[in-house]
Amino acid sequence: MDHATPLEQALHAARALVIADLVAGQVADADVVSLVEDSVTHRRWWVEQWPEGVAYLAGLVAQDVQDALLEKYGRWPLCPVCSHGDPHALDVEPELGPDPHWVCAKAGVKVASVGALGPVFGAGR
Repeated sequence: MDHATPLEQALHAARALVIADLVAGQVADADVVSLVEDSVTHRRWWVEQWPEGVAYLAGLVAQDVQDALLEKYGRWPLCPVCSHGDPHALDVEPELGPDPHWVCAKAGVKVASVGALGPVFGAGR
């Protein structure tokens, strides 16, 4: 049996976390999942150049997909915290660091870890 390298394991984990959030937000169509794959391909190269960045993959893939979605479809994920004012997207924090999470910058609150938007959006209920 072929065992995945630590890099491949980290890439698979980042992919799974972001896809879980896309599923929770009901936007995991094939073309959107392709954006995840594009990011994973790019980040594979990136972390090969900077191996210390492996712990940052989940947050970076989430940001890449968020940016790509903004260009093609609009803001994602929309903030579930603020019920007034213009709709706005959550941000990934830290921008470059381990343990990435979705935050509402307007309210200044952590909403969920990357990969854990399901309960926030009521997925699975």
